[in-house]
Amino acid sequence: MKAYSYNFVLKGKSSYKDLAPVFPDILKLILKENDHFQSAEDEESREMFIELNMSDLEADRKPEGYNRKGKYRLIFPIDVKGFYIRTVVGKSNEIKRIGDNIAEMLTTAKVRFETSRDDSESD
Repeated sequence: MKAYSYNFVLKGKSSYKDLAPVFPDILKLILKENDHFQSAEDEESREMFIELNMSDLEADRKPEGYNRKGKYRLIFPIDVKGFYIRTVVGKSNEIKRIGDNIAEMLTTAKVRFETSRDDSESD
């Protein structure tokens, strides 16, 4: 099965705390693309996911991200100061669109980062 990811590595003195101003928008984008927590009844659950991650970011810790079953996942790996979005059911051009949107958000927030894409076979 083909897997696609769009990676964001924080550069220089950038830290997790620098993601705090834009993280709610990043997570909302992933939730919207997955069609998770989009109704008014789901607003409390959506806000809970945002708040759980924000408390870590504001303390400059690696957050949980969003690794639930869905088209896209938002992963914060242990060994890299950064994050990536990953899909095994989406298409390369879809993940590029989402990654480009996130890159624009990070640039607007003046977060220093590098991006890379990975299109590989997965088990």
